[in-house]
Amino acid sequence: MSSFDDRADAFENKYAHDAEMQFKAEARRNKLLGLWAAELMGKSGDDAANYAREVVKADFEEAGDDDVMRKVAGDLGDKADTGAIRAKMTELMIEAKAQIMSES
Repeated sequence: MSSFDDRADAFENKYAHDAEMQFKAEARRNKLLGLWAAELMGKSGDDAANYAREVVKADFEEAGDDDVMRKVAGDLGDKADTGAIRAKMTELMIEAKAQIMSES
């Protein structure tokens, strides 16, 4: 194999790895967001865990974060506004990435 082919393979592998890590981080962030929202709604234990799974599943409705945002904002009602939810999503993405990196 030529060095060009080796470099192309390396770039493809890096892209696939980065895409997988981003997917895992978003799923983890959504789970953490679900747990946070569940706590605001007074849920705990299995109820909180089940709600967090619902939030993770909501992300498969469409590309981007809008589906998760709609789910959580709709469920929280006046307990948190969209600005607070988006800020929490940003904060939790950092936490999710750190958790995944520490597991690797």
